[in-house]
Amino acid sequence: MNPSQIDKSRVALRFAQAGQSYTEHAIAQKQICQHLMQLMLDHLPTQHQARVLEIGCGSGNLSHLLLQHLQIDRLILNDIYAEVQRHFPQQQQIEWRIGDIEQLEFPTQLNLVTSSSALQWMTDLQAVFTKVAYALVQQGFFCFSIFGQQNLKEIKALTGQGLEYHTLSELQQVLTQTGFDVLHLSEQIKTLHFSHPKQVLQHLKATGVTATSASHRWTKKTLQQFYQDYQQFLEIDQQGQTQYVLSYHPIYCIARRIT
Repeated sequence: MNPSQIDKSRVALRFAQAGQSYTEHAIAQKQICQHLMQLMLDHLPTQHQARVLEIGCGSGNLSHLLLQHLQIDRLILNDIYAEVQRHFPQQQQIEWRIGDIEQLEFPTQLNLVTSSSALQWMTDLQAVFTKVAYALVQQGFFCFSIFGQQNLKEIKALTGQGLEYHTLSELQQVLTQTGFDVLHLSEQIKTLHFSHPKQVLQHLKATGVTATSASHRWTKKTLQQFYQDYQQFLEIDQQGQTQYVLSYHPIYCIARRIT
């Protein structure tokens, strides 16, 4: 799916519907947040980050790690739908910016902008990176994870549904063009295992990831066909049990504003 065709209202609705189940089912996303947090701790010169913006905070997997590991005076949280606020206690240091970050005015004088598993939804990533650069103080940090081209490749192979993802070299280029020094750029393939293709779909629904499938409607026939076609992604584990794989492809970036 071309990013310009992303229906942000549909994305918001699907993630809102998945709000309750997301925290429980978003195993890969949780691990990605933990890895990103560790990279931040490895690269940030100080744990005191006075003003921090998180883009696409969701149910708070990364937000809670930020509050736990960093000394933050003001944490500005963004998400596309207001319902996410129920995942957060009332804290004086938390401020909200609800709405599509591509349309919102960014807060200023930020020391750190961060995001996990959200930036792949942007229609114009370069424009967002430019806004981030302007919002950061000199030498401020931009730390994020974004999904790469192998993400949910099994689903894309069977349904044709999926986002257009960026490569490491594309991200490096865009970051350099928008005034960042890239200190760290890496990628992983994370594989989840399920006992039946039906569980794969349940997992995707529970995490709101089906937000791309605007024109895809499941019927009994297409579901059976999907289950049948998913046999090609069948593996046998060490105990001889059958399992169906689903791939996540996180890319991690630590960048510093230099211009």
